[in-house]
Amino acid sequence: MSTASNVVSSDSIQIAEGLSILSIPLSELSFRFSRSGGPGGQHVNRTETRVELLFDVGQSPSLNDEQRQRLLARLGGSLDSEGVLHIVSSLTRSQLDNRADTVARLQVVLRRALHRPRHRVATRPSRSSREQRLHSKRQHSQRKQTRGRVDTED
Repeated sequence: MSTASNVVSSDSIQIAEGLSILSIPLSELSFRFSRSGGPGGQHVNRTETRVELLFDVGQSPSLNDEQRQRLLARLGGSLDSEGVLHIVSSLTRSQLDNRADTVARLQVVLRRALHRPRHRVATRPSRSSREQRLHSKRQHSQRKQTRGRVDTED
């Protein structure tokens, strides 16, 4: 976790967005803990290891208007009616590990949602590539034409 996009300092989360780095303070994140389901015996019934991370995209002061609109548009299905993103983890039996997992998944989700794809510049195929394509089509056609019924009348 030494890359700039995965840096979690003691008071904020860093997310690389193109050339700039978005910093979200941990004070903007809220965590809820509950009992995790599944097998595990008494440990599962007594400890609250399931972690739910809540990030209010609609009201976050660390996002500018463009970032907020992009996140609201791209994460629309993952947000609740108030514009809050919920990320849940119950992978391990450790609340601390599950908390770190939710923060890492938040970084991935935000990085993907904020990513702007490169604008594609349309180009024309070269003459040689067109000739090559037509040549291979002719070869394919000839190969298919030779696959006819065989006459057995002699």
